[in-house]
Amino acid sequence: MPCWGCLYSLLKTLSHRKQVPASLEGPSLHRCLSTMDLIALGVGSTLGAGVYVLAGEVAKTSSGPSIILSFLIAAVVSALAVFCYAEFAHVPLAGSAYLYTYVTVGELWAFIAEWNLLLSYVIGTASVVRAWSASSDLGKKMGKFLGAYVAVSSVGLAEHLDAFAAGLVVLLAGLLSFGVKESTTVNKVFTALNVLVVLFVTVSGFIKGDLSNWKLREDDLPWATAHEAGNPSMTDNVTSAFGVGGFMPYGFTGSLAGASTCFYAFVGFDCITTTGEEVRDPQRSIPMGIILSLLICFLAYFGVSAALTLMMPYYLLDTMSPIPVAFEYIGWSSAKHALAVGSLCTLTTSLLGSMVAMPWILYATARDGLLFKPLAKLSRRQCPVVATLVSGAVAALLALFFDLKALVDMMSITTQLAYSLVAGCVLLLRYRPEPSPQDTPAGKVPAVRLWDRLVCPPPHPTPGSSAVVARALTATAALVCVVSWVSASGLPCLWDWGAWCITALALPLLGILVTVLLIWRQPQSRERSSCMVPCLPFLPLLSITINSILLAQLGAATWLRYLLWMAIGFLIYFVYGIRHSAESHRPKGAVPWDQPARGVTQDP
Repeated sequence: MPCWGCLYSLLKTLSHRKQVPASLEGPSLHRCLSTMDLIALGVGSTLGAGVYVLAGEVAKTSSGPSIILSFLIAAVVSALAVFCYAEFAHVPLAGSAYLYTYVTVGELWAFIAEWNLLLSYVIGTASVVRAWSASSDLGKKMGKFLGAYVAVSSVGLAEHLDAFAAGLVVLLAGLLSFGVKESTTVNKVFTALNVLVVLFVTVSGFIKGDLSNWKLREDDLPWATAHEAGNPSMTDNVTSAFGVGGFMPYGFTGSLAGASTCFYAFVGFDCITTTGEEVRDPQRSIPMGIILSLLICFLAYFGVSAALTLMMPYYLLDTMSPIPVAFEYIGWSSAKHALAVGSLCTLTTSLLGSMVAMPWILYATARDGLLFKPLAKLSRRQCPVVATLVSGAVAALLALFFDLKALVDMMSITTQLAYSLVAGCVLLLRYRPEPSPQDTPAGKVPAVRLWDRLVCPPPHPTPGSSAVVARALTATAALVCVVSWVSASGLPCLWDWGAWCITALALPLLGILVTVLLIWRQPQSRERSSCMVPCLPFLPLLSITINSILLAQLGAATWLRYLLWMAIGFLIYFVYGIRHSAESHRPKGAVPWDQPARGVTQDP
């Protein structure tokens, strides 16, 4: 019995949900950010290096001119996550997916979300700053000097110590330590310059573009490629490398493959939610900032990719610097100076976006006691200066020592897991009732009543119906993982109509259908906020499914590195965080999150 008691106590501790104080007046942080600040932050973070590199690589190797459809598909997938993030805008606190998971699922899952986001932002910061260093003349000169005198030959490390990149991170960390308002002013200037350069590229492409580049025939490809190589007789095995021409040279499967790559070009909008405590009107500004920043970024990617494929044939695009090469192709070589300015502005705003988010994640976690308390210390300017400097130092060390090629794939795991957690939290929040003494406790719902819950659900949400949703969501997530694994590892067998593959795919799909119907039949909460996910529960479940399918495409080495990172996080949590958690000593003025909060109306 004592062992069972300890186990029950541990499970209760791990499932602690964050509660909102009854009074939120007098926030600890200065609310100074407007909707325009958030839009600039979201665009600067999301419209990163992808607009100058990704478009050319995807168009040449995966999609061709149909890259505009690839970006459209990726934008729709990202919009599913956007709706889920926007619904939590009435949470007027800092923390992003970490906070959303904490108030709906529990402490352990919240720490997992926080640890994932922290890795994503740290790697993103270090990789962008190395790209910034490589694209600047000063960084190249310092790289040659350090490569000659401070070369590093260890496996997994960079060829040389990148002091320029590390110094830039430290400089920006110092800027952020003065306050987020000052940093967002700089961010708005760089974002405006970046948008102007993108408009210049788009307009130039439509003026100098040729629509025939979208209508290339298959017999045009070998001649053009052989001509560029200086060998007109080279015609064999050339066409297959660039598809069959036309708008979709690689077919619709190529457009989908391009969409899976273009998806990562939209990562970054969630940094808006990390500044919830410094936004003047979070219920209005955060949803508008997220949605408008995603729309602006989609239009930018759409315009640049269309301009590139109109200016020159897709198979001639350069994968490393497609825009300067395209302008040289049309005879506008002098435009490279404006493109250089735009590239540096893009990398700077993307870097600022990542560095703004990192300290707020650390601050929110340390304030809740799950990480070390000094990280929650605020300066006189109401800025988490310790968290800013520590996160900047970690990113600077990564940029100084490590070769980040092997770590970049880990960003996809962390981002998609965070998106899936937020989508699940939306479902749990929308089906959560107001506690009532007459309702059956959530943990004591008999299994025999599941059929009644499907055929004759209660007229209003109860703890019992909420428990049914939680269990059905867990089952759906497990079945989706099975479907993702079967579709990734057994694809050749599925194409051959193998009996065991079809059975292994059909059974979990049938189970998913039953669990989705079970969730759909349950009554939703009558609480309403300024922005709500439509088509519940289908859109959040679709987001979880797509993320799981993309995660199944990653290699084993990436998963091993990710599990090592998670092992370090669990060590910190179970040694320090679980004993210092603020939720273990809840204040008397707290109210459960499943009760109506300020600014949330309830239907009669």
